[in-house]
Amino acid sequence: MSALGLVFGFMIYAQLKGMPVHKSMLDISELIYTTCKAYLVQQGKFLMILWAFIGVIVAVYFGKLVEVENPSTHVMEHGFPIMKVAIILAFSLIGMAGSYGVAWFGIRVNTFANSRAAFASLKGKPYPCYAIPLKAGMSIGMALISVELLLMLIILLFIPGITPGRASSLCDR
Repeated sequence: MSALGLVFGFMIYAQLKGMPVHKSMLDISELIYTTCKAYLVQQGKFLMILWAFIGVIVAVYFGKLVEVENPSTHVMEHGFPIMKVAIILAFSLIGMAGSYGVAWFGIRVNTFANSRAAFASLKGKPYPCYAIPLKAGMSIGMALISVELLLMLIILLFIPGITPGRASSLCDR
C-alpha cells in the first residue's frame, strides 16, 4: 500500500509538471521554489543542530538512565545496550529525513500547482482552478502517509520487539 501511495503521489507530480503554464507564471513559480528551497536548506541545518542536542539527551537517557530488566538474570540494570541506543538514534534521523523529503516534495508540487492553476484560470473555467490544487494536496498527503507508513512497517518488521519505541516492548513488561 505504501508503494502504491508513493506511485500515486509521483503520478500527480508528473501530471502537474506536464500541464500548460504561462512563461511569466513559470518564472515566478521557479523563483518561489528557489526561495523555499533555500529556506528548507537552512531549516535542515537548524534541525540537525537541534537533533544533536536531543540525540545526546536520548543517548544518555536510553544508554545510562532507563531501568531495564536483564532477560537472563531478571536483575534490574541501567541502560540499554549501545546497539539499541544506536537504532533509536538512527531511526530518529530516518524519520526526520522522511518528513524533510516530503516537505521538499510538497514545496515542489505546490509551486507547480500554483502556476498551473493560475494559467488555467485565464480560460475562465472554474473546475481546473480548484481541481489542480486539490490534486496537489492529495499527492502531498498521500506521499506523507506512505512514507510514514513505510517507516513504521520497517520498524515493526525488522527491529526487535524489545527495542524502546516499539509498542510490543510496552506490552512485554
